[in-house]
Amino acid sequence: MPATCLTQRRVDTLKPRKKTLYVRDCVIRGLGVRVLPSGRKQYFFHRQVDGKRVWHSIGDAGDMTLACARERAASLLASRTRTGDETSPATTASVLFENVADEVFRRYQRHWKPGTLKVNQCYYRSRILPWFRGRAIGEITRRDVQKWFLSLHGTPASADRSAPVLSVIFRQAEAYGYRPEGSNPCIGIKRYRRRGRERFLSHDEIRRLNRVLDRKTATHPRLAAIVGLLLLTGCRKTEVLSLQWSDYREGRLYLRDSKTGPRTVWLSSPARRILDGLPRRGRWMFPSSRGKRHLSPRVLDRFWYDVRAEAGIPDVRCHDLRHTYASVALAHGETIVTIGRLLGHNDPATTLKYTHLADASVHEAAEALVPILGGED
Repeated sequence: MPATCLTQRRVDTLKPRKKTLYVRDCVIRGLGVRVLPSGRKQYFFHRQVDGKRVWHSIGDAGDMTLACARERAASLLASRTRTGDETSPATTASVLFENVADEVFRRYQRHWKPGTLKVNQCYYRSRILPWFRGRAIGEITRRDVQKWFLSLHGTPASADRSAPVLSVIFRQAEAYGYRPEGSNPCIGIKRYRRRGRERFLSHDEIRRLNRVLDRKTATHPRLAAIVGLLLLTGCRKTEVLSLQWSDYREGRLYLRDSKTGPRTVWLSSPARRILDGLPRRGRWMFPSSRGKRHLSPRVLDRFWYDVRAEAGIPDVRCHDLRHTYASVALAHGETIVTIGRLLGHNDPATTLKYTHLADASVHEAAEALVPILGGED
């Protein structure tokens, strides 16, 4: 980032490039102007704090002269000198959004599971950062967040997944002193919350699936076993794939790190027979080809695509086997509390979303009684 004696004329004539251009001022150390590819120009100020560079947004060059920017930068330096406090209100509100977000991911990551952290970082980089980069954390308003959310209307699922990540960033920004308490601009933003695509297998589809699995057991025993366990336990795909042999004892599975924390899965006789029939080689129940890690979800997905095509259920996902498990339990009169325990739900309200799945099962049962009870010509 080159340093030069900026003049108002120089700032006015800076041209945008394919990448953001940064030009530092040699009069006020730490002051500079950046030119975004869009042509927007912003004054910034930065300094080292505990070995880390902290950035502040001063204002748009279109709304502020160079002289005003230098006064603002000098004020920030003077505030730091007077208070000796990096978190004083005079300085924290102008810290850039991306700097605060980096701090949040660094300090808050222990509250997320590794997989959740990875997904959240992905949504942050792809959906959030491009919109808010270069903005001062204290300047972002609810209206700004609403505009961002509306910009994602073409991908409502991504919008709904990104919004909680952004909300955490602003909530923690309050906790770290970068924004006033109760100023989270994400509060009140109404998400799409489209009803999830929920599918479960009919009795006939279950029979067809089991016939295909019986055939596949001869050529792909471990993969067929995984699908069988998904159907017989209602477990999540990642829970089964990550199983170790030490997790299976006394006829139960002891999941160390499920989505809702450690839990016990009680196995039925058919589920135990599947596991007892597998060879025990190494640590993983379903090892990868090299044996160093468990089987990749992609390998299972490719196998599942073949299985569902042969079974005549091309629209069914692996996760729909979990829905099927819940719907069968409901149809057989199990309570919401019991089903919640079987599925590993901490909150009974989570299980309630499965209750409508039983309606189709009840209708199917009613239709099956017609030939017996009469009513057809």
